[in-house]
Amino acid sequence: MSRVKIDLPPSFHFTTRIPVRITDLNYGGHVGNDALLGLLQEARLQYLGQWGYTELSVAGAGLIMRDALVVYKAESFYGDVWNIQIKAADFSRVGFDLYYLVDAEREGQQIRIAEAKTGMVCFDYTARKPIGVPTEFVAQAQALG
Repeated sequence: MSRVKIDLPPSFHFTTRIPVRITDLNYGGHVGNDALLGLLQEARLQYLGQWGYTELSVAGAGLIMRDALVVYKAESFYGDVWNIQIKAADFSRVGFDLYYLVDAEREGQQIRIAEAKTGMVCFDYTARKPIGVPTEFVAQAQALG
């Protein structure tokens, strides 16, 4: 069976730390795939928040997720603290990709938990249709490197 691969950017320009909560665990005793997407959303909100944005207002545009790709590398457990790195790239007329590296701190070691990519579309929630990526946001994201 073939596996998906994410072509990660060579560098990332934002990092946040998020602890794994007991409610993030599934019946297998590790972080569930649904919880991982929720934790990525929290990291995404923190990334946008550095400019005072939310998912409903990025320089005047809302965001809607077009797709998500996750490659799991290791289990993660309650008590892990995730370091989530993010970079915006691959800008198009109405969207862009966010890349994520997820590592956990456990017993003094860094363990790669997952690599992920979400395709984001700029969206007008009133008109219910895609709109152009705000140039202000593109400039801010690209200025970080």
